[in-house]
Order: sequence, then structure tokens, then C-alpha cells
Amino acid sequence: MSRPESSPLAPRVENGFESSPLAPRVDPDSRSESATLFEPERYELYEEPRYHFDLDRRDFFKLAGGGLVVCLLLDAEAPAQRFGGGNRPRELGAWLHVDEKGQVSVYTGKAEVGQNIRTSLSQVVAEELKLPVSAVQMVMADTDRVPYDMGTFGSRTTPDMAAQLRRAAAAARELLLDLAAEQAKVERGTLTVADGQVTHPPSKRSFTFGELTKGKKLTRAVGAAEKVAPPGQWKVAGTSVPKVEAEAIVTGKHRYASDVRRPGMLHGKVLRPETLNATLASVNVKAAEAMPGVTVVHDGEFVGVAAPSVHQAEQALAAIKAEWKSAPMVSGKELFDHLKKNRGAGGRGGFGGRGGGTNQGSMEKGLAAADHKVQAEYTIAYIAHAPLEPRAAVAEWEGGKLTVWVGTQGPFRVRGDLARTFSIPPERVRVIVPDTGSAYGGKHTVEAAVEAARLAKAAGKPVKVVWTRAEEFTWAYFRPAGVIEVTAGVTKDGLLTAWEFHNVNSGGSAIRTPYEVPNQRVAFHPSRSPLRQGSYRALAATANTFARETVMDDLAHAVKADPLEFRLKNLKDRRLRAVLEAAAKQFGWGRAKPAARHGFGIACGTEKGSYVAACAEVRVDGPTGQVQVVRLATAFECGAVLNPDHLKNQVEGAAMMGLGGALFEEVQFDKGKILNAAFARYRVPRFGDVPELETVLLDRKDLPSAGAGETPIIAVAPAVGNAIFQAAGVRLRSLPMAPHGVKA
Repeated sequence: MSRPESSPLAPRVENGFESSPLAPRVDPDSRSESATLFEPERYELYEEPRYHFDLDRRDFFKLAGGGLVVCLLLDAEAPAQRFGGGNRPRELGAWLHVDEKGQVSVYTGKAEVGQNIRTSLSQVVAEELKLPVSAVQMVMADTDRVPYDMGTFGSRTTPDMAAQLRRAAAAARELLLDLAAEQAKVERGTLTVADGQVTHPPSKRSFTFGELTKGKKLTRAVGAAEKVAPPGQWKVAGTSVPKVEAEAIVTGKHRYASDVRRPGMLHGKVLRPETLNATLASVNVKAAEAMPGVTVVHDGEFVGVAAPSVHQAEQALAAIKAEWKSAPMVSGKELFDHLKKNRGAGGRGGFGGRGGGTNQGSMEKGLAAADHKVQAEYTIAYIAHAPLEPRAAVAEWEGGKLTVWVGTQGPFRVRGDLARTFSIPPERVRVIVPDTGSAYGGKHTVEAAVEAARLAKAAGKPVKVVWTRAEEFTWAYFRPAGVIEVTAGVTKDGLLTAWEFHNVNSGGSAIRTPYEVPNQRVAFHPSRSPLRQGSYRALAATANTFARETVMDDLAHAVKADPLEFRLKNLKDRRLRAVLEAAAKQFGWGRAKPAARHGFGIACGTEKGSYVAACAEVRVDGPTGQVQVVRLATAFECGAVLNPDHLKNQVEGAAMMGLGGALFEEVQFDKGKILNAAFARYRVPRFGDVPELETVLLDRKDLPSAGAGETPIIAVAPAVGNAIFQAAGVRLRSLPMAPHGVKA
């Protein structure tokens, strides 16, 4: 498949898709037939096409101009085997360009969705090239300009892309040193790099990066072995560099996907069913078609309008007369019984593999050896992502090519969806991702992109579609609901003897216990979800950690042991022990007893290569039973820290988000309708809910950097629940725990 001249870096498709763009896809964490997408941390389930750059063409400079280009190559052999392919060329992971003026530009498929990854990626490049962060320009998530990337998910940007860009920048630095040594006719070892130039101190001669690359077209491909600066020597990385473009963000100048404007742009609205499971029986669009400036599209189940203003589009949509046919649907009251009755349906789970479980020893022997046993069931409600910016997209057709500006975590996936929808080659689709107002795993699929493109094609003009808050709450997917069953045994001396743990539907992330137990049965069981479900921050790790850490508190209580000491007694993982001890020290665990109606709770967990522990103090109001989290101390460790201040923001943001799911967030539904599809009815944390936040970061410069966007959320709910138990004497086993308060 040839590249068009207008897009010299357009990838070619190695293999195609099989499913339709809006067809349900299975999330390997939820394993439900009604899951709408995958969480692509298990690559064997991912059937996106693989895109490769033809490095032999050396056509980077058609886009970049002259200078120096460093291409980071990844070993594609293992992915080729996973995808059933044969020998394939190496994949391009990222590329870096130093132009003839010395400007450093970095090209990556990662998206900025509020996690501040633009800043930390700029830091690692600046570190290796000995530049200020302001001298690095990040070109992100534009499918015509960046290498193929599976998407922004699973806390993988820092461990993967940051490491890749460090190597690319280090290779560029070494090549610039070679150029300077050749130009100055000096020994390479006598040169230094700083502030965008190479200097020869003995002769006091200096060469800017632009001078070294001027008039040249140099390309260097590097692999994984490029030498980079160890974290202990970092001067830019590892420091609290201010957020890139911070001033524009706080003054409102920064533009997000919903801010995009195009000449002659129309505004689109889509007709939605009355209930989630309804199909279109009949429709009359004549009144809408008669409105001036309105374009109506009716294509099968899809009915939409485009008009010069949002108000006109709303009026046109209201003029359409439609009848819907609904089918019976499970209600919220029936949810957990339904999930248990359909246990094992809709996917694969089990004791190993993608289920994440294990089966070792003998539960019978383990329970027989126990002096105390705990058996409990936990339920997990659906919750919404509730992003600050609902789904938004602008689509424009020109010369047979489609360009879409959209807030998404997976630009190449969206490109594939669009290509399939309109039966055009992927290289005739360009997806540009402006900064996006949060995602939390909720924007792997962005239906607004397809909707805007359908309307734009019919109208012959650019069309913007921005979902309303009600649409976001109703038609986006949710964090999976679930049922968790736990049976555990412990000796009177406080040693775990047996651990059986079954998760139904919610997912397999962090399902294995980190504690030492000789006899275990741990498994994930898919089910049929009545609501659309998919990825959410930390996936099922929050639910599994909540159940596990609550049972650990029950066991500690049974043997009259301090909850911290009980955990440490059964825990060998040094990194998890370290965050537990750090959180307890910051909180002052064990130094004083809680006041009346107050309680202390502790919990810990690990997921995606990082570790967290939290200590909470809560107050339960006597007359009303309302729960107030007074203090929350969190210790977090994710290897070498790239930006301490921004990491602290991530941890505290996750903690606040975790309070919502712990105490009151829940999607309510009945007869196919979402009953609380507005912030007025869907309770999220407010300023009055913010406790005193104390955050301890353990900076492990001896370990590779891991992602930090997800794991900090997982210990909040169990720490709060354990504190409520101490305060009110009530053990809560459902998330959310206290939407209407707690009765002692």
C-alpha cells in the first residue's frame, strides 16, 4: 500500500480488522460479552492492525526538513508471534528531530489526557540532551505525524515511552558529539554538552545544535541498548519542573478537543433511544429536513442532524418523531443475583492466564489448620468515569481525506474505526488528539468521532459533536460491577493458612494476594453484564483490594492483632512493607487512640509495578450516620520519580477520586434507563469532602520508573472502610459503602 505524498510518514497496514467499528469488544479485565472494549494490557487480545514505518525510504525529512533524526526501534519479533505474523521489520517506537535551528521535537503516539505526561516526557528528553525543558517540543497523538502507538492506557506511558525517549535523546546527544568532534578536529572525550550546544573547554569553542545539524540530513536508528544517565545523576528529570503550558491552562487559553473550531463548522446532535436496549422501529425526519441550514442523516439505526448552531441542532433533533422498541432488561435491584447466575458466561477466566488467579496447596487442609475463619461476600456497583470534558470530536472531509480532532486515549484505534466505517484506507484518515479533559480509561472508544464524521460527510462541511453530560452518563461505558466471594483462615498466632477469592465480572487486576498463604484458590469469573462496561482507572484492582484488605482486617480482629502488625507478619514483599511502614509513620499509627465516633483504618496494595498504602481517619456522625474522612495519609512508590510535585498531584487526585467510589458513587438504573445521569443526582467528591491529605513519596532511584496514574486509588476504599468499622462497629462490604450514611 503506497503512501500519499501529502503524508510521508503515514504508516502502512500490515493486517486488517474483522469487527465493525461500533461492535462490542471484550475487555480482558471484565471478560463480559457486553463489554465494549478491551483494556489493552494483555496484548494477546488486541487485534488492532500493526503499523510499521518503512525506514529504508528515509523520508522523514519530507516532513521534518533537514537536520538530525533519531529513530527508536523496538523489537517486533515477540508482537509478531503474538499476532500470528511471521518475521516483520522492527517497529518504530518514537522519533526525535533536531532541526537546523536547534529546535528539538519529539514525536510520540501518547496522548495528554490530564496526567501531565507532556511535562515528564519533555523532562527525560531534556535530561539526556542537557537542555531546558522549554527547548523540547512534544508532538503527540497525531496519526499523520507520529509512529503507531497502541494507546495511552495501563500506566504504561512512563515505563515504556519515557524509557524509549531517554534512549532516543541519548543517541541524539552522542551523534551531536560526533559531529562536533569532526568539525572541531578534537578528541570526542574533550567535549561537553549543555544548554543546547557542544563545547570544547580547552579551546573555548562552542557549537549550537543548529550549527551542527545545518545543511545535513542525518538519520540514526537506535535499539534498546543506548546508554542513558542513571537516576542518581539526573539534573532535570527527577525534579519538580513546572507543568508545560501551565500559564495557558490556568488562564483559559489552552485549547482542548471541545474547543476546536473549523471554518464553516456546523454542530451535530444524534438521536438516542429512550432506553439502553431499544432499537429504532420507525422515524419521521421531514420536519427537521425542512428547517433552514439543517442536514439530517438517517442511516439504519443512526439518525443525526447538523446545523449552524447548537441550539438549532437541538431544535432539529426535537422535531424528529421516532418510535423505539425495547426489550426486557435487568434492573439495578437484580444486578448482583444476575451476575452470579451468569457466572462463567461471556468470556474466559479461571485460576491462571488472563484470569490472573492461582491454585496452590489444599484449601481443605488450610481451613482445617485455621483457628479462625472468615467467609464474606462483597458487591461492587457500576460507576461512571464522569470526565470533566465529555466526549467531543470535530470531523472534516477534504479531497477524499477525513481529519478528526477528538479527545481519545487511542488515536490509531479511532483511525481504524473511522476507516472501517467509511470503507477507506487508514492512510486517508487523520486523527489529531488535542489535550483532553480527562479520560480515566473511559475514552478508548470515542463514538463522537464516528458520529461527527457521518454528519460532516453528508453536510459537506466540518461538524462538531460534543456529548451532553446526560449522554456521557448514559451512553459511555462504566466501571464493571461485580461480586467477590472470600473465604480465609488464620491461626491464633496470626499466620494465614487458607485464602479463597473469587471475582465475578468485576475483573482480574490485582486479584492475587500479596500476602504469604500456603493454600490458595484465586480466580476471576466473567459474567453477562447488563450495562456497557470497560476500562476504568486501576480496573478491578480497586474492587479486589477493597475485598482483600477488608478481610485482612477481619482476620486481624479475630486474632486480636494490630492491623498493621498483622499485615507485616504475613508479608515478605519489601516494597509493599516499605509503603505500609511509611504511611503508618506519617499517620502516627499506634501512637494514640481515635476520639469518640472516630476510627482509624489501614490498607495497602500493588498494581502495575507500583506500591501504595493508606491510613484513614473517619468521623461518623451520630444522629445522621454521615461519614466524613478527616485525614488520609498515603505512601506511594513507583521506582525513580520523574517529577515529585506532579506525582504528588497524581496521588492526591487519585485519592479524591477513590473517595467517590468508596462512599457514594453508583450508577442507578431500571428498565433500561440510567436514573442519575446528571451531577445533580450522581454524587462525586466535592470540596467539602476533601480530607487533610498527607502524601509520602518513596523515590527509588535504584528501580525503573513505573506508571503512577492508577495504583494510588486502590487503597482508599479499604482504608476508609476499616476506619468506619472502628468508628461505628459496622462492617461494610459493598461499594459504595455509605451513600446514605452509616447506622451504628
